[in-house]
Amino acid sequence: MTAYLYAARARLNVILVEKLSPGGQVLVTDIVENYPGFPEPVSGFELMDRFLAQVKKLGLETFNGEVVRLEQEGEFKKVIFADGKEIRTKTVIVATGARPNRLGVPGEEALLGKGVSYCATCDGPFFRGLEVAVVGGGNTAVQEALFLTKFAKKVHLIHRRDQLRAQKILQERALAHEKIQFWWSCVVEEILGQDKVEGVKIRHLKTGETEILRVDGVFIFIGISPQSEFVEGFLERDERGFIITDCEMRTNVPGVFAAGDVRAKACRQIITAAGDGATAAYMAEHHLSQAK
Repeated sequence: MTAYLYAARARLNVILVEKLSPGGQVLVTDIVENYPGFPEPVSGFELMDRFLAQVKKLGLETFNGEVVRLEQEGEFKKVIFADGKEIRTKTVIVATGARPNRLGVPGEEALLGKGVSYCATCDGPFFRGLEVAVVGGGNTAVQEALFLTKFAKKVHLIHRRDQLRAQKILQERALAHEKIQFWWSCVVEEILGQDKVEGVKIRHLKTGETEILRVDGVFIFIGISPQSEFVEGFLERDERGFIITDCEMRTNVPGVFAAGDVRAKACRQIITAAGDGATAAYMAEHHLSQAK
């Protein structure tokens, strides 16, 4: 949306292609506390709604569809959709974001939507008065564990290391919270249950011992993978699939830029995604002016 904002203000002929709803992962983020200009916490949905209202003032034009491939066609880029439709354009900004990683353990797929979740904001209220497990130790895992304490009787936070990786302020809140129990140096080997989650089998990495932890839900936050499969063979990506760019968002294909979580970079936050989008739009405008 920031890329669109800057491109539209530059009076470029721009269209926003969206598979679902503008806002991506932020839409299911409970509380945002670190976006400048908001001294009080704001929900991810509200923040994205404000973004959307701003770009709508510039005559937002959207095209809903799933892009399956990008191709070069002479001086144009061809954006190809799952239904066979195409858009021909001089420049493309890829801002498709990322999706949650999965554990890949027995029971995860079978119990998806039956107690296994990757979104506490979406599913937390279903576990009122119950015990749940959160897997992970980064910002998202700790933030979502704190959110789940609003509903769950107890939150078991399972982390493969012996300390959290989350920001210190989040660590302090979680470590002080009476509802959160930590399982250090542990991994989930299996999610148990038939028609619903009934527990998890965890292994203690330092001893090799296993035990069953009885919980009614499992929330998994172990990082993200880029939604970049559709550019395979067209754009350079790193070993994890993130699109490689320079500091000005340029990919290896002239006229194609990447911004946000889909891009290979160190920090993935709302503010850095917005900064990427602004830079990508500025550079797209520069590319177009040079091509005239």
